[in-house]
Amino acid sequence: MGLFSFLSQELAMDLGTANTIIIQNDKIVLDEPSIVALNRRTDKLVAIGEKARQMHGKTHDNIYTIRPLRDGVIADFNAAEQMIRGMIKMITPKNQIFTPSLTIVICVPSGSTEVELRAVRDSGEHAGGREVYMIYEPMAAALGIGLDVEAPEGNMVVDIGGGTTEIAVISLGGIVTNKSIRIAGDDLTADIMEYMRRQHNIKIGERTAEEIKISVGSALPELDDPPADYIVQGPNQMTALPMEVPVSYQEISHCLEKSISKMETAILSALEQTPPELYADIVKNGIYLAGGGALLRGLDKRLTDKINIPFHIAEDPLHAVARGTGIALKNRHRFSFLMR
Repeated sequence: MGLFSFLSQELAMDLGTANTIIIQNDKIVLDEPSIVALNRRTDKLVAIGEKARQMHGKTHDNIYTIRPLRDGVIADFNAAEQMIRGMIKMITPKNQIFTPSLTIVICVPSGSTEVELRAVRDSGEHAGGREVYMIYEPMAAALGIGLDVEAPEGNMVVDIGGGTTEIAVISLGGIVTNKSIRIAGDDLTADIMEYMRRQHNIKIGERTAEEIKISVGSALPELDDPPADYIVQGPNQMTALPMEVPVSYQEISHCLEKSISKMETAILSALEQTPPELYADIVKNGIYLAGGGALLRGLDKRLTDKINIPFHIAEDPLHAVARGTGIALKNRHRFSFLMR
């Protein structure tokens, strides 16, 4: 650290649909849900991150909660800017006299359009970033998993986030083939909400559906180590009387079938476009799963059986992309060709 290191600050940011993770000096300094609560009259920030998540679905007329990112890209510019600024403030020491000049690396979906990239850059700059760089999520995930992205061999990464599933084949420091589909964790949550409404006649919110997914979510109808049934409480759609429904992992695997099939199709489509030499490397090395969706029970086994290539779950799938962004930030002169 130099003498004037307090005047500049370097942050790596995984700006996700579900969670935002900030890494500073190789340490995760913030890991919060990507959600803000705003005052409806003044548009001032009321709460951010976990506090705002606890308010989600429980607010009155004067406060509303919003997730600024949808499908991996900024949907509400003002809320995104307030969220980024608020999160940077959360990690800034209270007694800091100077506002340091910020260098930020933000990861973005590989299927982002120029307009979407511009929105991310503008948000970063408005939140105080002097230099704002961007790196594609699958490349950041590969760095975070520990793959040698500059080697002349093919590595395939599937990053299942909250808003998008990113599939990319990486070789020689570039993305050879990539597929970005807007089917990911949020869609699985929506499938569960719809299933509970249709099958059990019970109305549940996004948070409860998310808890069901974490507790009994499964990609396979038969598991070696099955989780216990999850008790769901909510109002009956017809009578509005309270009811309790036990939900098993078999039911959830059945209701997630459609979305997971779409992910399988996208992976096969990316493999189809892969040059044969790289395809041979992928068969040998296997395919790496990262992102929160990689934690879904039985997903690696299901994909391995379907595609006949071994799937490996990254060591810390939730933080792989953020760690990779941190590595890119630290070695940004070496990896400058990966940045935009």
